[in-house]
Amino acid sequence: MSNDDQYGGGAGGGYGEVGGTGQTRTRLPDAPADPYGPTRRTPRTSRSLITVVGVVVLLIAAIAFANSAPDTKSDPASDKPPTDSSTAATGTDPVTAKSAGIPKGFAHDEQGAQSAAANFAVALGSDGMFNTSRRGAIVQAVYAPDVAAARQSDLDRIYTDAQFLSRIGLDPAGKAPKGLTFISRTNPVGTKVEKYSADTATVSVWYSALFGLAGEGSKSPVTESWYTNTFELRWIGNDWHITDFTQKDGPAPVGQDQRAATAEEMAAAVSQFGGLTYAR
Repeated sequence: MSNDDQYGGGAGGGYGEVGGTGQTRTRLPDAPADPYGPTRRTPRTSRSLITVVGVVVLLIAAIAFANSAPDTKSDPASDKPPTDSSTAATGTDPVTAKSAGIPKGFAHDEQGAQSAAANFAVALGSDGMFNTSRRGAIVQAVYAPDVAAARQSDLDRIYTDAQFLSRIGLDPAGKAPKGLTFISRTNPVGTKVEKYSADTATVSVWYSALFGLAGEGSKSPVTESWYTNTFELRWIGNDWHITDFTQKDGPAPVGQDQRAATAEEMAAAVSQFGGLTYAR
């Protein structure tokens, strides 16, 4: 497979996270022409203004009505733990142990498999994958022992490719130019169990990804994209590990009409807001 196939083609393409079949792809977002420029707004007509005012009045009335309702005692039946669905928390405490900075010791059940998949998505989408020693530690922590060596070789080839690194604005060592901050962060939105048995699980993770260089003069500004990774997991040595995974685009929501952050604001936000440990 050529580099262009692996990374999705020319400038602004993606890089590949190689799975057991070699078909897994991790694509990076194309940079817009002017991501920090002002967003064009369509002038509002008087009719739309009247509609907005009407909606606001209805909302205020509804809130006032809700606040005027008498207090009632909670039904004891409503204090039951939430059900194990794709959106409700299980109430199970998150793991406390870590390996190479990655949570470990997940529960041997569907909830644990979902927690593991979400945390693995974060690790494999982090900027640590661009650092040789950190990448090795991540691979050993998340992959099953019988596939870790092969994955390590594939990933080293991808993340040390000079053409790929140059295309995203990094030097041959995977470092950002002076004065710029490299950002690669995965933010899981939800998880779903596709299949589950005693020692294997297939879990999909829907997430948004931030990727690019933040700072004055960046030619690869930070952009957001959406993907779904489906992980094949196996229970080995009292924990879940990846045997393979695939990726597809989306589902991507419609973008909100918001002002894009400046390069300085984005760099500050990423440095000030730390990542999370994910648990169902």
